[in-house]
Amino acid sequence: MPVTAAFPYIEVRIVPPAPPLAQRSPGVVAVVGKAPANADGGAAAANTPVRIETLDDAVTNFARRNAGNVVRNALYNSLELALSQDPRPAKVYGVKVSGDDYAAALGGLEAADDVTMVSLANEATVGNPAAGANPPTGLHALKAHVESMSAAGQARIGFAMTDPAATKSPTYVADTVAAVAGLKSSTSRMMMVAARGVDGDAATAAMAAVAGLPVHYSIVLKKVRGLAVPIARQYSPAEIKGLSEADIVPLIDPDMIVGESLHFADGRLFTTDASLMYVDLVRTLDQIKFMLRAGLIGLIGDARITKPGMTLLKTQVEGILGPLKRSAVIDDYTVQIPVLDILSLPESARDTTDNAIVTAARADRTVDLVVTVTYGPAVSRLLVTLVAKF
Repeated sequence: MPVTAAFPYIEVRIVPPAPPLAQRSPGVVAVVGKAPANADGGAAAANTPVRIETLDDAVTNFARRNAGNVVRNALYNSLELALSQDPRPAKVYGVKVSGDDYAAALGGLEAADDVTMVSLANEATVGNPAAGANPPTGLHALKAHVESMSAAGQARIGFAMTDPAATKSPTYVADTVAAVAGLKSSTSRMMMVAARGVDGDAATAAMAAVAGLPVHYSIVLKKVRGLAVPIARQYSPAEIKGLSEADIVPLIDPDMIVGESLHFADGRLFTTDASLMYVDLVRTLDQIKFMLRAGLIGLIGDARITKPGMTLLKTQVEGILGPLKRSAVIDDYTVQIPVLDILSLPESARDTTDNAIVTAARADRTVDLVVTVTYGPAVSRLLVTLVAKF
């Protein structure tokens, strides 16, 4: 076989760069609501998500103008509230409902994999869960959607509100808690806003206000714009405490904050899981989960179950979590790969169990990786002792 000539001495092969990591903004919201089926409901088709960047987009797709004035409806009004928050969500989708079929409209959102929060426009009807061939209705459709999508890997939080038309009474808290009890999520996927007397869609306004915040920010006392409540219908201290302890978040106008504005009285999710009670905690974990999946997908099929391969895997995870620690999203983290710990030992130092773990990992091509994240939450309550001296 002839020896290849040295000329042209140097051969250069261009290797394309690695594809960029998938990104997911934690502040993408979807508002599902009712608009007329005729021209008053705009050009968008029912059950079809439409991105809304400006109020003109909302008019075109879900309303219309008459003599320069917007012919309003529930969906348009809620989208207007979403866009009025400051900071506003990273992206806003609108979805038109056909009749009362919220389940079908929410189904249209299933392929919108960037959505992280969902509300039903100005809807306070609790509805019913799915029964046989009958789909869920009202806010039960929202709960079913966010829980099923989150279980499928697309983490979402549903925002709902209590009946704004409810009257003030001595039993208001107990009556409200009983009315919405069926919407509690065992997987911390619902937030319930107490909205007595609110003059608009409190659920959508609250959702958009939360979406504009970094994931690790507590929502306690953060402002919700575009809404007002008459003083006579605002919550008393006892009602605020009672609702908050029932995991329902009242909108309040605190005396300690200058001016007239509504704020979140607490930061809880409407959940039965006390370990995942707060909105900021769940949003942070959702974001970390996505970042780990996006950042590690490139190692599937490439990282080998050897010491160098598992070291590369650990380094990749540290590269994802390190910036989160540096920016104070999380306080600390640890990464443990049991197979790497064993492969780091000399073969002579491994026992029977160690060898069995490595053999099983290589046979199944499955590696366990344990990530522990330390989260430092914001203060929600201060206990101050005032001592007077004379």
